[in-house]
Amino acid sequence: MGVRKLKPVTNGQRHAILYDFKEITKKEPEKSLTIYWHRAKGRSRQQGKITARSRGGGHKKKYRFIDFKRDKSLVPAKVVAIEYDPFRSARIALLHYADGEKRYILWPEGLEVGATVMSISYQDAELGKELPEIKVGNAMPLKYIPVGTIVHNVELHPGKGGQLARAAGMSVQILGKVDDYVQLRLPSGEIRLVHQRCMATIGAVGLAEHELVKYGKAGRYRWLGWRPHTRGTAMNPVDHPHGGGEGKTKGKHPESPWGWKTKGYKTRRGKKYSDKFIISRRKGGAQV
Repeated sequence: MGVRKLKPVTNGQRHAILYDFKEITKKEPEKSLTIYWHRAKGRSRQQGKITARSRGGGHKKKYRFIDFKRDKSLVPAKVVAIEYDPFRSARIALLHYADGEKRYILWPEGLEVGATVMSISYQDAELGKELPEIKVGNAMPLKYIPVGTIVHNVELHPGKGGQLARAAGMSVQILGKVDDYVQLRLPSGEIRLVHQRCMATIGAVGLAEHELVKYGKAGRYRWLGWRPHTRGTAMNPVDHPHGGGEGKTKGKHPESPWGWKTKGYKTRRGKKYSDKFIISRRKGGAQV
């Protein structure tokens, strides 16, 4: 389960490390949970002008609706299939609820087909209803999850839906609880406070081997919708600020073709509201 390294039969396979898809149990998506996705191909919706360069082409794909809120409280659901999702690095799991509804959720590591998962809302938990077991795939407010537990798909605002730790292999650890807030260690190393009413799902997102994948050839990037990208240092001065010079150069301060600074300068304006919830910046950063 994870990735596979190809035999170096061709140049395109020599350094390729691809998914083995062994965790996938169903190929076709649930029709009622998908829509056709019109690809912008790097162009704006209003005028059709290119606003993101080096985009275009790619395979057709359908968008799968994912349940990031996990707001179906105290209704058991059975895991029917684990599927591929072209819009995210993580796999998704198809749930069949006891009342007949079907939903997709992010597939956490260790969740198998045939397992039963459940979630509970903050309101039901406050009324004293029985909490689901602390096991992979169950969802509940942070207030009721023990310290030290690994979670994913964590809300930043109660009821908005999960925003933290949704990519393949990502997880958040609960470090402690202070008043109405819970201390979380994010994948970046940042430690921040999140309100105890926010929902989270037990376990880490599956397919941690995603970071090992190497596509091996340009064609696979074309299938994903990426077109060739020309370096600025390979252009003439009339075409790019990095262009020109005698021989091969390392370039100047990173700029866009129109002279906008692209690295090494601050983009945040003033102190943000969210800063007061950050206890420690990402690894190597100073305390707030």
